[in-house]
Parts: sequence; C-alpha cells; structure tokens
Amino acid sequence: MKALIFTRYAKADNIAFADLPRPALKPDEILVEVHAAGLNPIDTMIPKGAFRPILRFELPATLGSDLAGVVVETGSRVTRFRKGDAVFASIFDLGTGSLAEFAVVPEGAAALKPSNLDFVQAASIPMVGLTSWQALKERARVRPGQKVFVPAGSGGIGTFAIQLAKHLGAKVGTTASTGNVELVRSLGADEVIDYKKQEFENVLRDYDAVLGTVRGDALMKSLRILKPNSSIVSLVGPPDVAFARAREMNFVLKFVFGLLSRKIIRTGRKNGTAYSFLFVHPDGGQLAEIGELLKAGKIRPVIDKVFPFTEAKEALAYLEKGRAKGKVVVRMK
Repeated sequence: MKALIFTRYAKADNIAFADLPRPALKPDEILVEVHAAGLNPIDTMIPKGAFRPILRFELPATLGSDLAGVVVETGSRVTRFRKGDAVFASIFDLGTGSLAEFAVVPEGAAALKPSNLDFVQAASIPMVGLTSWQALKERARVRPGQKVFVPAGSGGIGTFAIQLAKHLGAKVGTTASTGNVELVRSLGADEVIDYKKQEFENVLRDYDAVLGTVRGDALMKSLRILKPNSSIVSLVGPPDVAFARAREMNFVLKFVFGLLSRKIIRTGRKNGTAYSFLFVHPDGGQLAEIGELLKAGKIRPVIDKVFPFTEAKEALAYLEKGRAKGKVVVRMK
C-alpha cells in the first residue's frame, strides 16, 4: 500500500511516499480502507522532532492522525464493527498513521461515520472534536450560562470548539482577523475581537474558562479576563507535572515540565485559576457522541481546502502556513 512517511527527525526533506506492506491486525483492531485523512498542526510538527520526548514512533513512521473510511477486515475479538461499515477515528499517539491507503484502528478508537457526512467531512472531525470535548466538557466542565474564551476561532480547533461550547450552553468569546469575523459569528461566537484592531485582554471580562490554542504570551494575557475560580485548559503548553505523571515520564521530564509551567500555575493561583495541559487521547465512545451532534446538525464541519493524496506533502505545507479557515483534508479516493 502507498503511505506518506517520515524516515528521520529533521527540519526538512524527511517526508516521502513509500510502498509498505498491508498491515496485519491484532484481535482488537480493525483494518480501514482510508477514504480521507484530516490534517492537524501536530502532523507538521512530529516529523521535525518537536514531540520526540513525548511521542514514540518506530521509524520509518506513517504520518497523519485522523481518518474516515470503510472497514475491510476485523480482528477476532472485534464486536462493534463489521466489514463494510463506514467509520471515522483518531489514531493519534497510537504509533501509526492515517495518510495511507489502509490504516489499523483499535476498536475502541473508532465510531460509525455520521450518515449525513461524506468521508471528507467526517475525516475533518476526530482530533478537533475529541480535543474540544475533552477540554471543555471533561476538563473545564463547562455549564450553561458560563463564558468561554476560544482564541483563534477560525482555525481547526476554534471552529469546532466554538460550536461545542455553544451546545453546552456557554457564551463564547473569540479572536479573529477582519476577514474571518463573520465566519466565527456564524458558528455562534458572541463576542468577537478583531485582533488586528484590539487586544482581547483589554476588552473581555469575567470569563469562566479559556481554551489555550495560541502560543506565546496569550495564556498569561488570558488570566486578565478570568473571574475567580476559573480554569485554563491549554493545548499548546507549557506541559505540566500532571501530564508527565500521566504518561509515566522520568524524573528529569517531570522536573522540566514543572519549571516550564510554574509561572502560569503560580500566577493563576492568585485568583483561583486552575491551569492544566491537555494532550488529546483517542476515544471511540466520545467520538460516537460527537457523531450524534453532527448527525443532528448541532455542529457542522468547517473545511478550508481538500487536497488529493498525491499532493499530501503540499497539504501539510499549506496547513503549516497557519491561515486555514477550518480544516485541511486529504482525499485518498
């Protein structure tokens, strides 16, 4: 089968197409013929070695985390899926990749594709959907009437998180460039800050939760908009000690992550703000619940551009520019 792989950790010239053997299954896995693969920013960062201390790959490794496709084979212990089922899944952090003609997916990571979505739309959902779900519903425990700040609202995470926060009953604030203001408003954003004209920390007040999606000093600035007993869930770091413990990292990494997160944690504690770093994990049960929201039309996919599989490298380069409105998807078939 054809797959897009990286052969070593490097800044450039380490990604190429390759012909690989069709993968074998374990008893609790399904083999999916991939029809579309959704791209995420981390897919551009992994081959550069940015997550080498955290994520373990056996090189050469296939790129990609999200997929939608059709089950062509099931392991001996699989009961939830059968051959011919249309599914979608995230296989992030499972040591394998989705930018291939076939992908192995643990049964527990997959869900049936919402019937009202095509494969491209479905492939755009898993990581951003699960990340938003785990951050807002599980970690921040967003409740009706609360206020949630989702910066960079026109990006892949932002377009989904705004909709989920609204579904949970929250009032949503976000940032966007002038050209994207109407897009984020159409997704449900209540307070939109045009970051080319205003600083969000000078306008927004009394928020209950912040979803950290922007690198740099945005996290520290977001402390100024939060009310007491609020929360920050960061997707971009700094990683904290709790994250290192959960992944059973060594003492050195625990110490390093403790140093990296000390400032934001200590500053937040002054007004009761709890800080945590979130690393999304695949979950087919959560994805099935997200699928029901999609099927009911309560959340809609937002897709910027679709590339053919032959242009998967170009798709990654396009995503890396950081200007996509919603998701970038590779169509395999």
